[in-house]
Amino acid sequence: MIYIGADHRGFELKEKLKEFFDELNFEYEDVGALELNPDDDYPEFALKVAKSIDDHEDRGIVICGSGVGVDEVANKVSGVRCGLAINKEQIRAARHDDDINVLALASDHTSEEDVKDIVKIFLDTDFSGEERYKRRIHEVENIEEEY
Repeated sequence: MIYIGADHRGFELKEKLKEFFDELNFEYEDVGALELNPDDDYPEFALKVAKSIDDHEDRGIVICGSGVGVDEVANKVSGVRCGLAINKEQIRAARHDDDINVLALASDHTSEEDVKDIVKIFLDTDFSGEERYKRRIHEVENIEEEY
C-alpha cells in the first residue's frame, strides 16, 4: 500500500500523483489533506503517513513546499526511513542502499515530470539486502531505540 499526504503547498502535486497512481493501477490511500486549506500544517499529514507504515511492503509519500518539514516529521516515527528527493539517481540509491520506505517531495522545487520519474523509481527499486547496508540500517535502528 502507498500512503500519501500533503499540506496546502503540496496539495496540487498530491492530487496529480493520485491520477498517476490510477493510470498505473497502484493501490494508494490519501491520508490528507483532503481539501485545499491554506491554513493547514504539514506535521499532521506527514505523521499520518509515517504512522501508516507498518508492513515491509508499505511505502509512504509526504509532500510540502520544501520537502524538509515533512521529512523531519516522518523520521521522528520509529521504523520510518524517509528520504528527501533530490534527483532520480539519489532516490534509486536511497531505496537500493538505505531501504527508505517514505519519500519526501518538495512541491516548490521539483517539476511534475521529475516527480513522476522519482516516484516510479521509489516504488520500483528494491532494497539490495547487502550485508553492509543491513548493518548500517541496524545501527540506525539502535540509535532510534536509544534516543
